[in-house]
Amino acid sequence: MIENNSYIKFLSSFQKLESSNATAGLDLVGESLLGHIAVNFAKGMTLTVTECMRIETVASPATIHRKISELTEQGWIHYIYDGDNRRTKYLAPTTKAVKYFEKVSKLVEKSIA
Repeated sequence: MIENNSYIKFLSSFQKLESSNATAGLDLVGESLLGHIAVNFAKGMTLTVTECMRIETVASPATIHRKISELTEQGWIHYIYDGDNRRTKYLAPTTKAVKYFEKVSKLVEKSIA
């Protein structure tokens, strides 16, 4: 039956998380972009703004650039720099994003338990 499906359990829990305002301001494009930034950051391959704008599976470059600004303003990501070089902006998840991913991780674990 579908109600015993781990993924359906996860989606149900995730919908509750979304309705709790934990994802305020985070739409599907923003969530996808945040995921790309976080995965690469976790692998030690911090993305630049330019590299993010090349991720065709997320959105157009203009939309991604706008989403980067929105995610920064909403506190999901922040810019980091390599030494004194202020020209290249690298993107990193904030504490807010890390806490969000921890909540989602717990939902995944609970869904498969």
